[in-house]
Amino acid sequence: MPEYALTISSPKTGKSYNKKIETDIFDGRRLNDNVDGSAIGLAGYQLKITGGSDKCGFPMRVDVQGFARRKILTIKSKGVHIKKKGIRKRKSVVGSQISNSTAQVNLSITKYGDKDLEEVLGIKKEETAEKAA
Repeated sequence: MPEYALTISSPKTGKSYNKKIETDIFDGRRLNDNVDGSAIGLAGYQLKITGGSDKCGFPMRVDVQGFARRKILTIKSKGVHIKKKGIRKRKSVVGSQISNSTAQVNLSITKYGDKDLEEVLGIKKEETAEKAA
């Protein structure tokens, strides 16, 4: 099973949380697909795949099909800062499908569960343990 570095963002609080997990639930999924949170240890949560990157750090793009790395000609996008009008730039990006070469998956919460997210991930317990020590 492949290992993914998950970045889970909470629109309510504006915070992001990191988690590493070995699972095959993301294989074959695409950007903007919904995932059940119970498969990754977040019972009751509903998550949406918003982005990611491969093992070399190239970003995923919604408009590129498949999972291969391609060089696209772009006007303006993430990672491209063009100052003059009419200039285009060629950038390497990865397709929108998640595969074994995907290292990071960005998720956004669409439906919250009964428990607090920090409680489910075990973050509050670590902070209080550090303060007590």
